[in-house]
Formats: sequence, C-alpha cells, structure tokens
Amino acid sequence: MTTETIIVENIKCAGCMTSIKDGLMKLSGVKTVEINKEEEKVTISGENYKREEVIAKLSSMGYPESGHNDLMHKAKSYVSCAIGKMSS
Repeated sequence: MTTETIIVENIKCAGCMTSIKDGLMKLSGVKTVEINKEEEKVTISGENYKREEVIAKLSSMGYPESGHNDLMHKAKSYVSCAIGKMSS
C-alpha cells in the first residue's frame, strides 16, 4: 500500500472535507482519504492509484495543489463546499 500527502488550497470547513473525501474515494486504487483542514493536507492511501488523477480530481473540485490556486479554483471550492455540506 502506498501513502502520500498532498498540500492543497481552499479547504475551509467540514463541507469541503466531505466533498474531497467523496470525490477521491471514487478514484481507482484509493482506499483511504484523511484530511487535515488546518494544514490543508490530504493524505491518501491505496494501491495502483495514479497521482496525476488525484491531483486532477482535487483541482477540478477547487482544491489545487499548493501554489496553483486562482480565482476559478476558489469559485469551484465554494460549490464543492456547498455540495459537501448538503451530503453530510
């Protein structure tokens, strides 16, 4: 099993965390997702998942890897946050 931590941006609340976890758990090979909101760290574990797919999924939801944030990602993160709040 492989484990890695990715530093992202725009994690604001439990709604964001729910959206991130739900989105990443749908990816092939991802077995667990842990999120540290204060440090904006997403730790994934699994087998044979593709890091590029994880990064792309996070970015598409508005949580880009640290250093790659822009207005569009911020806007997407608010939508993901709202969806996460409704699902929890």
